[in-house]
Amino acid sequence: MRAGEARAGEARAGEARAGGAGGGAPEGGDLLLLSSIFLIAICALIYELIAGAVSSYLLGSSVTHFSLVIGLFLSAMGVGAYLTRFVRGDLLERFVQIELLIGLVGGSSSLALFAAFTYAPALYMGVMVTVAGLVGTLIGMEVPLIIRVLEERSGGLRLTVANVMAVDYLGALLASLAFPLVLVPRLGLMRTAFAFGLLNVGVAWVGLLRFSATFRHPRATRAAAALTAALLALGFAGSTRLLSLLESRVYPDEVLYAKDTPFQRVVVTRWGGDTRLFLNGALQFSSVDERRYHEALVHPAMRRAAARADVLILGGGDGLAAREVLGYPEVRRVDLVDIDPEVTALFATRDLLSALNEGALRDPRVHLHSQDAARFLAESARSWDVVLIDLPDPEGLEVGRLYSVETFAEVSKRLRPHGALAAQSTSPFYAREAFWCVARTLAATPTLGAGGEGRLHIRPYHINVPSFGEWGFVLAAPRAETLTRPARPLPSTRVLTEESEAAMFIFDKDLSEPEGVEVNRLNDQPLVRYYRQSHQQFYGDRP
Repeated sequence: MRAGEARAGEARAGEARAGGAGGGAPEGGDLLLLSSIFLIAICALIYELIAGAVSSYLLGSSVTHFSLVIGLFLSAMGVGAYLTRFVRGDLLERFVQIELLIGLVGGSSSLALFAAFTYAPALYMGVMVTVAGLVGTLIGMEVPLIIRVLEERSGGLRLTVANVMAVDYLGALLASLAFPLVLVPRLGLMRTAFAFGLLNVGVAWVGLLRFSATFRHPRATRAAAALTAALLALGFAGSTRLLSLLESRVYPDEVLYAKDTPFQRVVVTRWGGDTRLFLNGALQFSSVDERRYHEALVHPAMRRAAARADVLILGGGDGLAAREVLGYPEVRRVDLVDIDPEVTALFATRDLLSALNEGALRDPRVHLHSQDAARFLAESARSWDVVLIDLPDPEGLEVGRLYSVETFAEVSKRLRPHGALAAQSTSPFYAREAFWCVARTLAATPTLGAGGEGRLHIRPYHINVPSFGEWGFVLAAPRAETLTRPARPLPSTRVLTEESEAAMFIFDKDLSEPEGVEVNRLNDQPLVRYYRQSHQQFYGDRP
């Protein structure tokens, strides 16, 4: 009888060691474990979003990189879930150790990715795959281990799985909302990663305090937790300095301003009299030669439209195109649509930057709309005399859609019959097929609602901008006569003359339209393919 009781006692002790359960587990442990699942679900999705966002910021094409990161994480999680079948011993102790590893690797993931891009850009994708694979594998082990622990505690698998999965999905929902709305704007990517690494370590600490009586190596686990927390806390406290150090290698000039927004990383640099804006690492303008670009974008359309009282600018959050538009006394209203309010606020409030646009964004005639350009067009009932498209290059599908015939058709609907539009269209030299794809797409755009003649009429043109090289634009109008009538006199300019503006419409042979260029449509965006192929050919640093 006593031998049987001894064996039963040993079995209970073994159960307590294996699952942190049985008679040795404190009351309320199940609720604590479910709360842990909620927190680690938030952390897991945050790490996934950080990897996708950093890759998008550094390499462009958010669709490509988020798709890649999601695929890597999911497949790695599957590997991690499979590996838990080989986990033996005290499951709660193993869970705590995994939380510490996730906190260390996930918390430092943003730093690792930025450092790889800075010091070894050729190895960036390998580092990203390694980080995503390792974090995903560890995350994939969390839930199966907790399910095994709770199953042993409750003896029922059905309710255990239901509770765990419900809490897990709820945590993921909270993370998906908090990441773009709160975390990135307030903490930035690097501090967010360190903060959630500390949250994983916090979960591990709670497990240590509550269940360490059953652990086989409590002191070693406690020491590892203290060391991991210290490293992550140091990273969180020094993240701004670390990021500045890394960016000083990427941007050789003095960094005046740097911030992660929900849409992009914004960096402003200065060297001597040259102020530059970078979005996701791509140069947007240099104050030394930006007037060559902005005068070329604005004046051909403004000079040829029959009226110019109402002007729409899509993009152009720096206010430099608006500055040129406001040089015409007839302008009554300018609607400027830029998706990122941080950019427009920056160029409206910072003295150095607002001086570049001559206070254009504070002019009462300028109405700012922080909205996606396509959505703004779909919801607006207004019409305009002139439309200026100053959007980023179409390096990804999310921007390429704005250069589609469907989006241009929305623009055309709101363009008055004798109006004109001009679109920045990348380089006819470095991205020749992409440039002519934009031109062909505008030429294929219907003019229904614009009082036109079936399709937009176009006149491509170009100018040399030293910071970018040869740069191209397309002038378009519902009526052919708008493009052929004598242009009205130029206002006061620093670059263009009557003669140089006329010369912009002349193309050399190596810039002329190649055969077989397709029209860019939403369901098939050849423009993005052309742009990437050309960029890879000349620079070789983007996928």
